[in-house]
Amino acid sequence: MISREPTLERLATARALLLEPFGLDESHLARALAEIRAHRVDDADLYFQSTRSEGWSLEEGIVKTGSFSIDQGVGVRAVSGEKTAFAYSDDISEASLLDAARTVRAIASASRTARVKLPAHRVAPSRSLYPGVDPIGTLDSTAKVALLEQAERMARAKDPRIVQVMAGLAAEHDVVLVARADGTLAADVRPRVRLSVTVIAEQNGRREMGSAGGGGRFGLAYFDTARLQSYVDDAVGAALTNLESRPAPAGEMTVVLGPGWPGVLLHEAVGHGLEGDFNRKGSSAFSGRIGERVAARGVTVLDDGTIADRRGSLNVDDEGHATQRNVLIEDGILRGYIQDAMNARLMKVAPTGNGRRESYAHIPMPRMTNTYMLGGDKDPQEIVASIQRGLYATNFGGGQVDITSGKFVFSASEAFWVENGRIQYPVKGATIVGNGPDALTRVSMIGNDMRLDTGVGTCGKEGQSVPVGVGQPTLRIDGLTVGGTA
Repeated sequence: MISREPTLERLATARALLLEPFGLDESHLARALAEIRAHRVDDADLYFQSTRSEGWSLEEGIVKTGSFSIDQGVGVRAVSGEKTAFAYSDDISEASLLDAARTVRAIASASRTARVKLPAHRVAPSRSLYPGVDPIGTLDSTAKVALLEQAERMARAKDPRIVQVMAGLAAEHDVVLVARADGTLAADVRPRVRLSVTVIAEQNGRREMGSAGGGGRFGLAYFDTARLQSYVDDAVGAALTNLESRPAPAGEMTVVLGPGWPGVLLHEAVGHGLEGDFNRKGSSAFSGRIGERVAARGVTVLDDGTIADRRGSLNVDDEGHATQRNVLIEDGILRGYIQDAMNARLMKVAPTGNGRRESYAHIPMPRMTNTYMLGGDKDPQEIVASIQRGLYATNFGGGQVDITSGKFVFSASEAFWVENGRIQYPVKGATIVGNGPDALTRVSMIGNDMRLDTGVGTCGKEGQSVPVGVGQPTLRIDGLTVGGTA
């Protein structure tokens, strides 16, 4: 549910942290916005942020590093047409705020000054998707170290072939305040935690690695013994599977993708191509195709920033808009794009709650939140059994995509060779090559096991990184090119 009540609570937190210690209040924000709007601009905003981060890492049985940092500042933006002027400062003060405002107003399309009547402040409606807890304080330092040491003991006890264990724990408390030229005030208090486990297994002189982990927007108590054991089981299982792997065959073949994290292929191959900036500029393979069939029947793709506690979710985006559940592709038909405020205005559509930025030192742009494909009606075992000769990929490493052509390349970190419906052996070195829009038309079976990833995703775009989520059911795609080493 969207309401103004949670925003009022978060605004109080943001004021206490980002304004009051520096002698600022809403009147100073209004004055800075008035400085910008004295020249003709289409939009302007102020983005205040304070981020506290902590990280711990274990290697060779010892917690070797622990870090803590505080970063705070303000970003000031003016938009005129397609042009953006942006300035930021890590000094939160009235002088810095006004200096930044005067700097960005130079973008104005008209050089003459004008009198501006300021709109009344309006508290933006928002969601309550996660607690406003500071996760750094939810466990003491001793307990954090013990958690990582427990992960190592579990991994070594799992199998004698585990020769090395690395584990990391990260927590972040992020408070933001957005003031827009139209009078909108919005705030968010964003917790985020992540735990990762990486193991190396050795057998007959051969070494292989496996990784697992998860997290989201909550406190560190989430990582209980059962969850830690599941991460360890997955990491050790992946390493031991890869010890038995053989070189991957190459060629055009049927590929079945497992549920959950393999949705990262969907994120790269399709999601980026549906971001508003690429489509406004006509540089995406999906440009101008709203209402057209771009995928096989049954393929429905969403970007949803409203899922409780998820790593990619936000109560409000970094422009003060409430996040939404956006249907991008419905039963194979392209329905919409992911929009921030500027691209939405230029394309004459509404923002979709996808204006995101890495920090106060970066400009917002349209970015994904949690991007996933809905499930179908097929049993996953039936899908694997349908493969005559092909690849069953259950986990992925990195990948990249060319937005203009839609071409993507992905490396499978855990995959199996299948013949006559039976898994034969694990393979190593498989890369999946294809074209996003084309690959979606080749989806022939969709599983009933849609799953989101465990909470590990980070997306990069134009030098900015933001946390995201991905997901999908088991999926059969016909005629993909697999690059192998066999």
